[in-house]
Amino acid sequence: MKQSIKIVLITTCALNLVSCAFCQDIHFSQFFQAPLLRNPSLAGIYTGDIRVQAVYRNQWNSVTNAYKTASLDAEYKMPVGTLNDYVTVGLQLLYDKAGTIAWTSTHLLPALNYHKSLSEEKNSYLSLGFMGGVVQQWFDRSKITTNNQYDNGIDGESFPATQYSYLDGSVGLSYNSNLNDNPENNYFLGAAYHHFNRPKISFYQDASIELFPKWVFSGGIRFGVSDISYLTVQADHSMQGAFKETVAGAMYGYKLGADHDQPDYTIHAGGFLRWNDALIPAIKIDYAPFSITLSYDVNISKLKPSSYGRGGFELSISYLGFRKNNSSTEALRCPRF
Repeated sequence: MKQSIKIVLITTCALNLVSCAFCQDIHFSQFFQAPLLRNPSLAGIYTGDIRVQAVYRNQWNSVTNAYKTASLDAEYKMPVGTLNDYVTVGLQLLYDKAGTIAWTSTHLLPALNYHKSLSEEKNSYLSLGFMGGVVQQWFDRSKITTNNQYDNGIDGESFPATQYSYLDGSVGLSYNSNLNDNPENNYFLGAAYHHFNRPKISFYQDASIELFPKWVFSGGIRFGVSDISYLTVQADHSMQGAFKETVAGAMYGYKLGADHDQPDYTIHAGGFLRWNDALIPAIKIDYAPFSITLSYDVNISKLKPSSYGRGGFELSISYLGFRKNNSSTEALRCPRF
């Protein structure tokens, strides 16, 4: 009997958490490693021509079946015209598997971002980006235990379908430039509007249930502390329906090697705070053209007693490269951060 009650409770919690997913999007603590999920106009704002980033998150093993989330995005930046303008094409892939009933989501989202140069003297770019594609969601019906099974001995719950798909779209605007006319010191500001088409999301095929649009406001600044070190600060504030989330923090980078312009390694250490939810220590190692970042959520929310303070860990790997010909590595002006 105790085991049956436990199954019902776990299933109920999973379904409640899934209902929250209707209102809140998937997110990462290493939000800076998934730029297209923040704002499609952040595609291409990096020092390089090609960027590929993968993030894996494993969360809440101490409460129920772990929530596993993975993101893969790729971006390719190239010059257009003769006015120092650029265009970036990108692709965002996202996979999420949540809780006891194996609620699974997959996202296939192409992106396009145009960077308009606003100055002939320094980096100053206004970027307009779009992202849209197909999302599919499904769950394992065999893992659901309902009250009817205990009241009547049979499962009387019916679902018209155990999977559905929908089209999703996002648009964003950002501005990035040099700080104090130093090309090594940069900042950006951006705003994005996600799910502007208000996709319908219901296994019961209820047209009144839709995904709430989401606003995301982002900012970041990077500046040198010394010849061999620098500080990177980033923050996001998002609003979706009745939910709000703010995450911000900084990482200190220290260069190792004889050539400070092309160091052998750069080690970053720092942390982030997701307000009223988690403290997130993080460490990052750059070994060009690759970077590896590891972070862990220390739960400080109301779930702390149930989770024993445990949150989730994230691991990300990034690749940043240049084309052989006509590369932005030789350009005096290009979008970068």
